Amino acid sequence: MEPVTHDVIRFSVEKPSGYQFIPGQATELSVNQPGWEEEKRPFTFTSLNAWPNLEFTIKIYRDHQGVTHKLSTLLPGDGLLLREVWGAIQYRGEGVFIAGGAGVTPFIAIFRQLREEGKIGNNQLLFANKTSRDIILKEEFSRMLGDQFVNILSDTSEPGFDQGQMDSAWIRSKVPNLKRKFYICGPDPMVKAIKKALRHLGVAGEAVTVEL
Repeated sequence: MEPVTHDVIRFSVEKPSGYQFIPGQATELSVNQPGWEEEKRPFTFTSLNAWPNLEFTIKIYRDHQGVTHKLSTLLPGDGLLLREVWGAIQYRGEGVFIAGGAGVTPFIAIFRQLREEGKIGNNQLLFANKTSRDIILKEEFSRMLGDQFVNILSDTSEPGFDQGQMDSAWIRSKVPNLKRKFYICGPDPMVKAIKKALRHLGVAGEAVTVEL
């Protein structure tokens, strides 16, 4: 385990032989301890298939004794139960990725794979968080995307960051060419608001991919 932010931890997990996934996909995890085996939660792979281990980048909710809190107490050698791979977010071509908080995790492996292949191109990441300390992998995304990595903060006004909410006017100001593919992942209210904003901007529904 390794901290990523004040409430996000990177987990490195032994990879079963032959276990494969497409960047952006997820699985259901549970802790292999009495009483926890059937407490399944979905988590996205943030590693690449070429890596020797699986990696998950998980936000820890310490305000209740749930699965993520339990994960944060595990020790090296403790067991996890992996299940089948699933997920709707897969790379369909260059476009605009819009994420809120931990919703960025499906995009981590996608961008890492594009970087490995030298295909970052004009892909863009618009990332909404409460404060700058909540931004997951800020330095890595900055290195990969440069000024195509755009952050907006809802709860604080900080130098170098936009402040407010993602709405149609803000999206238009950051994405002059709206005839692109859009990928959205985040809390349900945010996803609904972004889909509505994109419709308002005339973005066709078939151009939008949403994590289900």
